Amino acid sequence: MLVLSVPYSVQDYALISVIPHTTSPRGCQFEIDLKVPWLQPGVFNIQGMLAVPAAKFLRRLGFIERGSLMKIEDAARRWLGLHS
Repeated sequence: MLVLSVPYSVQDYALISVIPHTTSPRGCQFEIDLKVPWLQPGVFNIQGMLAVPAAKFLRRLGFIERGSLMKIEDAARRWLGLHS
């Protein structure tokens, strides 16, 4: 999973937005193919975006480069209808 979230305060729900990674792509326009060293080859499925309780996260495995993150952000905007 890829965390796509902002820090939250004590008044907010302790939820973190995530984008799941799958090794079974379907060729969907909302699948983003990124090479990530610590994951098997596959895609990030923007349509599978969900909120997960922060307590479920144990450790960070790594970071995604800014250029790659922009591809995820653009696809998330399209999926949510937030494109300009």
